[in-house]
Amino acid sequence: MAACNQHTLSISEEGASSFNRDSLMQHIKMLASDSFEGRKPFSAGETKTVAYMENAFKQLGLDPGNGNSYVQDVPMVEITPTPDAVMKVQSPNGSFDLKRTDDFVVSTQITDSVVSLNNDELVFAGYGVVAPEYNWNDYAGIDVKGKVVLVMVNDPGFGVDTTIFKGKTMTYYGRWTYKYEEAARQGAKAVLIIHNTQAASYPFGVVQNSWGSSNLFLDKRDNKQYHCALQGWVSADAAKKLLAAAGKDTSLLLSANKQGFKAVALNEKLSLNVKVKAVYNTSHNVIAKITGTKRPGECVIYTAHWDHLGVGKPDAKGDSIYNGALDNASGSAALIEMARAFTSLKEKPERTIIFLSVTGEEQGLLGSEYYATHPVYPLNKTVADINMDVVDAYEKKKDIVITGAGQNELEDYVAEVAKQQGRYLAPEAHPEAGHYFRSDHFCFARVGVPALDCKGGIDVADKGKEYGKKEEDDYVQNHYHQPSDEYDSSWTFDGGIQDLQLLFLVGKKLANESTFPQWKAGSEFKAIRDNMMK
Repeated sequence: MAACNQHTLSISEEGASSFNRDSLMQHIKMLASDSFEGRKPFSAGETKTVAYMENAFKQLGLDPGNGNSYVQDVPMVEITPTPDAVMKVQSPNGSFDLKRTDDFVVSTQITDSVVSLNNDELVFAGYGVVAPEYNWNDYAGIDVKGKVVLVMVNDPGFGVDTTIFKGKTMTYYGRWTYKYEEAARQGAKAVLIIHNTQAASYPFGVVQNSWGSSNLFLDKRDNKQYHCALQGWVSADAAKKLLAAAGKDTSLLLSANKQGFKAVALNEKLSLNVKVKAVYNTSHNVIAKITGTKRPGECVIYTAHWDHLGVGKPDAKGDSIYNGALDNASGSAALIEMARAFTSLKEKPERTIIFLSVTGEEQGLLGSEYYATHPVYPLNKTVADINMDVVDAYEKKKDIVITGAGQNELEDYVAEVAKQQGRYLAPEAHPEAGHYFRSDHFCFARVGVPALDCKGGIDVADKGKEYGKKEEDDYVQNHYHQPSDEYDSSWTFDGGIQDLQLLFLVGKKLANESTFPQWKAGSEFKAIRDNMMK
């Protein structure tokens, strides 16, 4: 790519050396403290967090990023569903109950005071996918209007047949958000996803913590789009009960991996009453900028989400504050540190650098979706989004992993800097997890802006991959979305600082070029960008 040759990158370059552990840790310690109450939108923790981020940007001398303000209002609705203690199931083989939380969790985007299932029919619709380009339609030949659909997470073929869809790499069809969207398009009354730890890439406990209480959605009262009355998950064991009561077993699930699968009515009826409390409120993105010297109308955006899960279900130790130290106080601290690195430059960047601290990521990428659909800076002048979500708190890594590799030319910039760091690009360990659709960069990708998410992998310098894998697994299994994701004074952030230096150098290069990075051939986002740049 010709653009990459305009300016040779150097790791010792001015600004890159300004990142330091003490400053990063100080911000994390504060943002992840109990006094911030887990940083849930609409809470006192939001007020503190937004003020903290705004103040940090002001102290660095950054300009307000939204006109004269450092804040972008994000209108949302907080919906708290209170389901009955049990969901009643009537089947040809008798009736039984599924227990709330243990067996199922549900949410709703409907703001009526009560939402109910009343002996509504249950249909198993495979993976709940309609993908013409793969000649796949799980809803072919069946009308699910007014019915409850039971679907599986991930893509058709997951763990069974890697020759269909993208093999081990999850497409957006595999993401749970897609399952909800498609069920609504089909007119289903409700949709329940069968949980599978391997296919979802996280245990059922994560689902219980994320969907067991109140949930936030963007306020779309002016949008008349249809939503399912209820959307949620059932545990693997609950799914087995439902199948058994219908005279089926898990072989039915396997059959959904074959081309030409037809949805199956299970001859079961579900009943559940859900009381709903809806509160309309406004959350906030924080936006600051360094104005470009030569092309101020063009911008490079760095994003990190400031929110976490707030106060929720207590763990075994009785701790109910989900502090989110690594997820994502670390990214918020990194955003401040990134701004500090850019302000330290003697020669200011030619393009404007935007530092965007977004709300509601944990509730469905809400702050980044709102910005992407209500951009402060024109999308066709937005060069790229560089996202930071969970910074590496441990040792330096020899490898760097690009989420959803193969999408755009930002990856070429990463490869160049990684090489200078003496590192190599490694493939994603779990492409089936669909990480490209799970953080804020995806909302920029969806509207055509080249978006990057990358970080160190598991090849720990002097200790190897096995050691790094254990470290990663420990976090995912024992701390991710748990109250135990707390500040730890023993963190070195050697790996994280190395990653931040890389992202700084990539952004600095982008900020001083006149060209725009492109989506690669075959990317589903290329056409959107090409049309916008005409």
